[in-house]
Amino acid sequence: MNSVRIGEIVRFHRKISGLSREACARLAGVGKTAIYDVEHGKATVQLETLLKILVVMNIQITLQSPFMKQFEDENG
Repeated sequence: MNSVRIGEIVRFHRKISGLSREACARLAGVGKTAIYDVEHGKATVQLETLLKILVVMNIQITLQSPFMKQFEDENG
């Protein structure tokens, strides 16, 4: 998955939720340009900003790798 695809997913969820960019930004505690940047796949959006937006949109990211079980065992 790339930044453009993530942006498409965020935009889809925002529109289905009936939120404007401004309303989404206000709920996430970010600027409205951050919503625009994410939705347009800008690769330099800060991770914390993206995570705030995903929380508002109720979108979860799952990290998967062959080593996740080992990581969870070692790090609780």
